[in-house]
Amino acid sequence: MKDLTLETLLAVFEEIFGRGLFWSMVAVAAVVTLAYLYVLIRDHSISWRKFLLAQLSMPVGAVAAVLFVQTMTHSHLRDLGGPVDLIVILGVAAMGAVGLAILVYTAQSLIRPPQKE
Repeated sequence: MKDLTLETLLAVFEEIFGRGLFWSMVAVAAVVTLAYLYVLIRDHSISWRKFLLAQLSMPVGAVAAVLFVQTMTHSHLRDLGGPVDLIVILGVAAMGAVGLAILVYTAQSLIRPPQKE
């Protein structure tokens, strides 16, 4: 693998997760992102209470993402081989944390929209 291209990354992710699961995750991420943008446009502001609750869910998202990737790749933390592996695990944890925070905020806003004055 000399060049890191989009096609190479897609092939690697499809190999790790399987074609169906990978594209399902992409579709879910797109739907959640669109719902989040809808909520932000609809509300015209951020609810800091909902934002705080979403932030409190971030550690759960980080741990869940790392465990999910380890399950899919059949690996463990003891298999980390160097700094690049640690950077990848921290990146996965960060993406899981942010993803769950966005999901929690969006779900709260869709379930309980802001009160009209």
